[in-house]
Amino acid sequence: MSYKKATHVLPQDLLLKVQEYVDGEFLYIPRAENNKKGWGETTSTRQELQERNRHIYADYLAGIDMETLAKKYYLSLKSIQRIIGQSRNND
Repeated sequence: MSYKKATHVLPQDLLLKVQEYVDGEFLYIPRAENNKKGWGETTSTRQELQERNRHIYADYLAGIDMETLAKKYYLSLKSIQRIIGQSRNND
């Protein structure tokens, strides 16, 4: 999220009206309902995590135990168990 200067994007009359309610403070304006994006839609994070999880599951199927996987991928044992469980359900 980036900040925009209100004087650059709002008409003067609207800026004055907003200043009646919030003067000199930060104001978050949420996206319109039809413009909302899902988590990971604007970055490659979702794909990177899916790829990591595929590697974790492949390592597990190759015989690497969960404790070793947790250390290898810097995750908690619970996270590894969850990833493996989800991967099993997707097979």
